[in-house]
Amino acid sequence: MKKPIAIVIVLVILGGIVWSFGPGKKDGVPDASGIATSTTVSTSVSETTKVSDKLSSYKNEELGFSIKYPSSWDIGDSNTGAMFVVSTGKSDTNTIRKLESKITIASGKCSFPPVTTIKERSTMKSGDLSFNMISMSNLVQGTDYFDRMYSLQSGGVCYIFSLSSVAVSPASKGLKGSEATQVANNNKAIIDTADQAFTAMVKTFTYVVGPQGKDEAQVVPIKN
Repeated sequence: MKKPIAIVIVLVILGGIVWSFGPGKKDGVPDASGIATSTTVSTSVSETTKVSDKLSSYKNEELGFSIKYPSSWDIGDSNTGAMFVVSTGKSDTNTIRKLESKITIASGKCSFPPVTTIKERSTMKSGDLSFNMISMSNLVQGTDYFDRMYSLQSGGVCYIFSLSSVAVSPASKGLKGSEATQVANNNKAIIDTADQAFTAMVKTFTYVVGPQGKDEAQVVPIKN
């Protein structure tokens, strides 16, 4: 009877090893922005308040910042920042497949992901804050990609703000002539409007003191 018991013990030990190193334990995975983030989502100390029909306020004491954003944008937060999904309206009037904005916070020095084509590079001032900015626009096999990113360094903490859009060619949906032109114009108008709102949102960025009363530059994202 000792042999079956020994086999059971071995299986239990192996099961524990698989659990410890399995898919559910992949923290610190780099995201599209090149910043390592945790895949484990925790409840942040955040607060969302509707300021008006057009504007809402988001404050995250754990990550040390607040910001104002369009009320029509859907927001979600995690232990490394916040994400905003921008509505593109009726699907038959445009061919935008993705339009979203992210705020990602990480410890360390700010750096944009390595890219080969940069459309624009500049610095934006807002009060006492200075943001570095790059924008990228590429057309690959009939699909338009647009990204704008701002970065802000505060001591040992880096704040990255990004807006990303993906729009497929109207022709790929069987549209031609004036109909295709109208949809392409709709795509541009929607993305340009979101881009302007995104930059306006970044300009409203302010620091807040963390829940323990620490300076926000000393508070880094908590990874479980």
